Amino acid sequence: MTARLEIAAESWPIRGRFTISRGSRTEAEVVVATIARDGHVGRGECVPYGRYGETVEGVVATLRAEAAAVAAGLDRETLRHTMPAGAARNALDCALWDLEAKASGRPAHELAGLAGPKPLTTAFTLSLGEPAKMAADATAAADRPLLKLKLGGDGDAARVAAVRAARPDARLIVDANEAWRRDALERNLAAMAAAAVELVEQPLPADDDLGLAEIARPVPVCADEAAHTAQSLDRLRGKYDMVNIKLDKTGGLTEALDFAAAARAVGLRIMVGCMVGTSLAMAPAVLLGGLADFVDLDGPLLLARDREPGIRFAGGTLHPPPRALWG
Repeated sequence: MTARLEIAAESWPIRGRFTISRGSRTEAEVVVATIARDGHVGRGECVPYGRYGETVEGVVATLRAEAAAVAAGLDRETLRHTMPAGAARNALDCALWDLEAKASGRPAHELAGLAGPKPLTTAFTLSLGEPAKMAADATAAADRPLLKLKLGGDGDAARVAAVRAARPDARLIVDANEAWRRDALERNLAAMAAAAVELVEQPLPADDDLGLAEIARPVPVCADEAAHTAQSLDRLRGKYDMVNIKLDKTGGLTEALDFAAAARAVGLRIMVGCMVGTSLAMAPAVLLGGLADFVDLDGPLLLARDREPGIRFAGGTLHPPPRALWG
């Protein structure tokens, strides 16, 4: 039977407002690819991201252009060589994984040659704000043992110090989203070390990060906007200690698995991250959790409501996704 591709753009309200150095949002805009074949259905969700020149409309158009290829039997390896990495390819790649799992009766982790997923401790993200507000948010998240603080440049040392005072028990990681500049780099890293921050994510702009290779790094630095696929590795070495692997950047689970292996091979530690999306977007990334030093798959926790069935979260623990959701 010919495979059929359906595309849907969806909007999911965010609980309150999600703020990073580049701005604020109140909704998560996602695109879902659904492939139906021989009575089986596979789904994949992606989150178009403006930082990488993506829009919902553009991703939908790109996916619609693949309908004939899907009908003709498109597979994941062919997809990886015919479509560039990014959100659109992620939705299709993950839909193909899900379809194969459903059609074969074998879980996706088994198809990928991985151990079965286990409960993971995920970071919980605090939006960028004034120190007192971030401290209050940290206190309200008393059941989250690992907090990820969104930073914005000026005033970051005070933000982190306020959160540390409010939550002396918490493990802290921070994400500057490219907001720092070279002249403040060493000062900011020293402040992070003083607050026992465990990693700093993308402190400098991806196209101006040479300064990271010129200083001692008292806190591990993780590449995010600077790292997309395994082809990114050559420019990361010497500047970064870790890499944040997100399926919307790699263009799906297929490339993400290769990226993780390649990163490990050159001595980079791994963080598995996400955009703000539903449990359908998180589920494939959970398979990478067993390979990661840090897991940041809290997207559904930032939403006012999640997809059903969804991933179960208990405090800071993320439980394996139900197969009815994905994989």
